[in-house]
Amino acid sequence: MDDSKLVVVHTFGSRQDADLAASALAAADIEAIVRADTGGGMQPSIAWAGVGVQVIVRAEDAEAARAILEQPARSMPD
Repeated sequence: MDDSKLVVVHTFGSRQDADLAASALAAADIEAIVRADTGGGMQPSIAWAGVGVQVIVRAEDAEAARAILEQPARSMPD
């Protein structure tokens, strides 16, 4: 990401959920960063105990990103 202002659009309790959200944003052409303090991957539980796992986007993309992340999940067609 360039020098744009970055904002947290959502905080998750797990890295997997945050990665899934970042993938949904990427599908909508919104660049996202997943940030978590996990002690270099050695202590994943400290992210949950601290601020959680954050999804971060450019400030100008925040409104669109939040709208995407607030949509309910859809079932796959049969």
